Amino acid sequence: MSDAALFEQALIRQRQRESRRWKYLLGFMVFIVGSLLLDIATGPSLLPVKEVVLALISPSQADSMTRTIVMEMRLPIALMALVVGAALGLGGAQMQTLLDNPLASPFTLGLAAAAGFGAALALVASSHFGVMSMYSIPLGAFFFSMFAACLLFGLALMRHVSSQTIILAGIALLFLFQSLLSLLQFVSSPELNQQIVFWLFGSLMRTTWDSLTLTAVVTAVCSVLLYRDAWKLTCLRLGEARARSLGVNINRLRIKTLVLVALMTATAISFVGIIGFIGLVAPHIGRMLIGEDQRFLIPLSALCGAGMLSISSVISKSIIPGALFPIGIVTAIIGVPFFIWLILGRGRKHA
Repeated sequence: MSDAALFEQALIRQRQRESRRWKYLLGFMVFIVGSLLLDIATGPSLLPVKEVVLALISPSQADSMTRTIVMEMRLPIALMALVVGAALGLGGAQMQTLLDNPLASPFTLGLAAAAGFGAALALVASSHFGVMSMYSIPLGAFFFSMFAACLLFGLALMRHVSSQTIILAGIALLFLFQSLLSLLQFVSSPELNQQIVFWLFGSLMRTTWDSLTLTAVVTAVCSVLLYRDAWKLTCLRLGEARARSLGVNINRLRIKTLVLVALMTATAISFVGIIGFIGLVAPHIGRMLIGEDQRFLIPLSALCGAGMLSISSVISKSIIPGALFPIGIVTAIIGVPFFIWLILGRGRKHA
């Protein structure tokens, strides 16, 4: 077979792969639209999906009660589930890419634990010093999450520091902030301790249009900046040595990606609390479907995370009719079986 024929066959296979990847992206977009409508429809008062669509498309023609429930109460929460899920899914994908470790995520690197400690500290301050918890809790969570990220940034700037060292440092930060959080819970009153525990479970119910807008803008800007480095991040999956040979500045890429991921995930966590496993599971789903090409992995990881958290929101409102189950527990229930399957699958692959 001639070289031209071989090249043509390779080109056809490449087009088929890209066509399949676009189909996955389109399929997840359709899935997210369906989960969004279902999320808005479910709750203490179950709404028909047809009425939800009417209230969204033509609010003036919808019933006033339905319009109020959809537009003012449920829509911002449902949209926040998509935005936060996208931020966590994309953040986890880039941490796993950057550190070449399937266990890397905002949760396992200590950013979520730092945010939990910051929020708990803000609750204690609001209880003892009269600080407004409406603003202090998100600010405290964001500040300590970025503080933990800055420690990782400083470590990444040092010479001869490998990705494995950064992972170990992240695990150390995880245990440190969890210990400090336990200390706060130990010395707090039962009422205050209950508030801390409720925030740690993760909840979308504190969402406002302002917090949704801020989180969406930060996530969108960080996503665009990450996508601009899609080629460099794809090269990085070939190994640091090969990426350097292709002209990629590893240290600069590492710092830039860590900053963007930390900013995006810290903003999301500061408003909704600790939601685990999204940043760990969503990237693996994306990789199983489309591989390591960051042009497709970046949007698909975000879509997987958004879909997972949106469905988790639906489940959290359906477990106990009339009550709201903490969404952080739901994501763990969904994520743990998948994570065990992933570990066993890797074990069989390497056996």
